[in-house]
Amino acid sequence: MEGEPTLRLRIFDLNCWAIRYLSKRRQERVRLIGDTLRQEGFDLVLLQEVWSEQDYSDLRVKLAGCYPFSHYFRSGVIGSGLCVFSRFPILDTLLYQYSLNGYPYMLQHGDWFGGKSVGVSVGVTAPLLSLSLQLHAEYCREKDAYLPHRLVQAWELAQFIRHTSKAADVVLLGGDLNMHPEDVGIRLLRGWTGLRDAFAEATRFEGCKNGCTLVPDNCFTDKSELLPFPLGIRIDYILYKAISSFTVKCEELKTTTGPALGTDIPFSDHEAVMATLHIQRRGQLVGATLGTADLADVMTEARAEVGVGLRAAQQQRYSSGRMAVLALLLLLLQAAAALGTLAGLGAEQPFPKLSFCLLAFLALGVLVLATGLHLFHTMEVKMLHGTEDQMWMALRALQERP
Repeated sequence: MEGEPTLRLRIFDLNCWAIRYLSKRRQERVRLIGDTLRQEGFDLVLLQEVWSEQDYSDLRVKLAGCYPFSHYFRSGVIGSGLCVFSRFPILDTLLYQYSLNGYPYMLQHGDWFGGKSVGVSVGVTAPLLSLSLQLHAEYCREKDAYLPHRLVQAWELAQFIRHTSKAADVVLLGGDLNMHPEDVGIRLLRGWTGLRDAFAEATRFEGCKNGCTLVPDNCFTDKSELLPFPLGIRIDYILYKAISSFTVKCEELKTTTGPALGTDIPFSDHEAVMATLHIQRRGQLVGATLGTADLADVMTEARAEVGVGLRAAQQQRYSSGRMAVLALLLLLLQAAAALGTLAGLGAEQPFPKLSFCLLAFLALGVLVLATGLHLFHTMEVKMLHGTEDQMWMALRALQERP
């Protein structure tokens, strides 16, 4: 009703960049984040890249007085890095790990080992469905080998939100999406779910120009990655929508701007995003979705990019399979030569035994590696093909809509 009181919800979102042994001044920054959260008293805190469970435990102890409810989402080899702190009770939690998340052999990037996921917590406010998440990093915008994987993640996230938010009144999403506001993945996610961008909807804004969260002034930022973007880029978001008889308005959005107050270091290599939302029961309201034609265009563009990734994965599967077959043939030839020598059917072994054994071990190693890659890319092909089919079904439904 019009006269019902408004719930004022303050949200804090941050990619903490807290990688044990690798992130600079990690422990100092985690303590600083905890002190700031305790002083500010937000209603909901969504954190990413808290890779150490000990860091989470330290934060939980420090914040127990003002955030009595919290949860850490575990997945992957080194964890999802996602955690939530809340002033309101968390009734239930769920973790969904994306089907594609980079390549295990790209050790210098490491996204595959992190088990990128979306963590969902259900609170008692409204009820509120809150999601903390991170998508695969971009690394190189000119030659983005991970774009198909990130689009699959964006599509799975959009589908996940559509199917899990039906019982909620308000959906709130915060996290590092690793995509620029006009990228096809963001447009697909917002268009398919109806989520609103707090930066675009905010009545008041304060912080970095254009809401950027990865800025060259940050002392921890890799300046070379931002050369094409002198003002920085916006890849951290707070998105929201009302589903039933509620309205949600963003009163204020802020980002941090460098070193935390009274210190010489920022919280992270990302700037934090802070939003103040007003939630009120009124009349029927749904998210602001794109028009059917615009959404169909976005879906077509996304499906085309997934198709490019599918063809690349098929080629990699073929190459690794061929390598495995050649390694197997070499092993069989060596086995036949060894058996022939043992049976006295052939001449003396043409290679020294040490060289023969080393060649056999090399062929065996190539066989195991190539077989593993073939299996991985086979699964990748299936996931990309499945996503392409789902997008085609959704696109056909959009085109047939009156």
